[in-house]
Amino acid sequence: MSVIEVIEVSKSYHEKLAVSDVSFSLKEQEILGLLGPNGAGKTTLLRMIMGIFYPDRGEIVAFGKPLTPEDKNKIGYLPEERGLYLKQKVLDVLTYLGQLKGMEAAQARQVSLEWLEKLELASRADAPIEQLSKGMQQKVQLIVALLNRPKVLILDEPLSGLDPVNIRLVKNVIRQLHQEGCSVILSTHQMNLVEELCDRVLMIHQGKQVLYGSLEEVRSNQDSNLVLVETSLDLGQLDYVQSVEPISEGKRFRVILEKGVEAKKFLQDLLSKGEVKYFEVFRTPLEDIFIQLVSQSQNDRAGLNNDDSQKGGRDEQD
Repeated sequence: MSVIEVIEVSKSYHEKLAVSDVSFSLKEQEILGLLGPNGAGKTTLLRMIMGIFYPDRGEIVAFGKPLTPEDKNKIGYLPEERGLYLKQKVLDVLTYLGQLKGMEAAQARQVSLEWLEKLELASRADAPIEQLSKGMQQKVQLIVALLNRPKVLILDEPLSGLDPVNIRLVKNVIRQLHQEGCSVILSTHQMNLVEELCDRVLMIHQGKQVLYGSLEEVRSNQDSNLVLVETSLDLGQLDYVQSVEPISEGKRFRVILEKGVEAKKFLQDLLSKGEVKYFEVFRTPLEDIFIQLVSQSQNDRAGLNNDDSQKGGRDEQD
């Protein structure tokens, strides 16, 4: 079952298209990675899910029905631009913001103290926000998103400003929430974070959806069928082997298979003919896939603009 559905959503600012016909769903107890370069439209997309902006076209469905103000209390949101009352004490700010989410003051205070303890900020509960480091303020902002125990958590660059110790701490919090049933949309530039935490990934570029699926689907669609193998067998005897390149002294080779041929079949065929000492399927890193798709999208757009320019020139000559 999907907790969030985005259906052919588009949004423009002053005639500039920010998001164009994007569709995806967030399933129960799923972590979905949202990727894209700066200016791709990620933040606009998240703000539309939160009801901060309204789409020009398309529909956003939350918990099986069109998004309502009441639904917002079931969604925790960590925005990219942070907003806290800098002169006020940490616990006072959290308690106040918890009340704005519909919590009783005593409950908001208790839950805030629990999260301050979990995120190693308990000793700073009575400190003004402005005295905290950027990383500490980031963790306070995260607590704001978690106060009312949301069913859905939307995180826009949650690790920004954190040192390695706190990155691990926040990642563990995300894992814990996921295990407890929370669904998460994680917008980030950090590919390793997506590979480590996410079940599926959505990639957008210049407002358009360029990739969507599970990490395994994404890799299988983008991988170059590259296998590293060590054997004394004649690899070229298999008709689906495109190329064989030795990569070290001895009998280790880099082998490229035809598209659609599974590495498992290749291994089985080799073992039926003799000994295989080493076998590794090369998986294209998500970062490489991301760069490849962005470059391809930019080249396609440049080609389209060039075609339009040439057509315009011919029209003028006519």
